[in-house]
Amino acid sequence: MKTTSPAQFVFGKENYRWLIISIAVVAFGFILMSGTTDIYSNTKIVIAPIVVLAGFGLGFYAILKKPAEKA
Repeated sequence: MKTTSPAQFVFGKENYRWLIISIAVVAFGFILMSGTTDIYSNTKIVIAPIVVLAGFGLGFYAILKKPAEKA
């Protein structure tokens, strides 16, 4: 009889948490960019792209971070 071990996830719990946070930050950056009023505002041209890039950076961190070893 074969024994089945529990399924192993690719990432740890903390990695998924960072990935969800990064998706939220990217979405917030795109929300900052949206709208039709004041196209050349400082928020849409400078702050929103920085927020989006920070979200992508968090996503890369979430993917590359090694899960914590259990002692």
